[in-house]
Amino acid sequence: MESGMPLTGGQRALIRESWRRVSGSPEQHGLVLFTRLFDLDPDLLPLFQYNCKQFASPEECLSAPEFLDHIRKVMLVIDAAVSHLENLSCLEEYLCNLGKKHQAVGVKIESFSTVGESLLYMLEKCLGTAFSPEVQEAWSKLYSAVVKAMQRGWDTHPEGD
Repeated sequence: MESGMPLTGGQRALIRESWRRVSGSPEQHGLVLFTRLFDLDPDLLPLFQYNCKQFASPEECLSAPEFLDHIRKVMLVIDAAVSHLENLSCLEEYLCNLGKKHQAVGVKIESFSTVGESLLYMLEKCLGTAFSPEVQEAWSKLYSAVVKAMQRGWDTHPEGD
């Protein structure tokens, strides 16, 4: 799995340090991420249904136990990416399958850019002044690599085969 430009050692260190500050409260920070996501694109709300229940508002969705479980899973995926910065390719199959699952429930590839914006927003809110342009660039590169792997789940023919 490649991100176009590999992460430098300094970028990996910035990601690890910033994630260490976020990962202690994954649900709290995940709520910031998804609150921002629904602010940016309210049309994503209908994608989140549990037991055929449609949420009437983002607030209702964000407080549902099933959605809080989804937040924990998203934060675990980010944690896995941070844990495997030296060898992101070991996550390729997992992320590709995750992409297939997202496609199956109606997520559009274009929505991943809004998720990326929401991730950077969450990091900025959590890190405050420690969210430097260098930290933003490092996270953007990592997120881009993760999304490219997930997008391969949309492809009907594996690349390079």
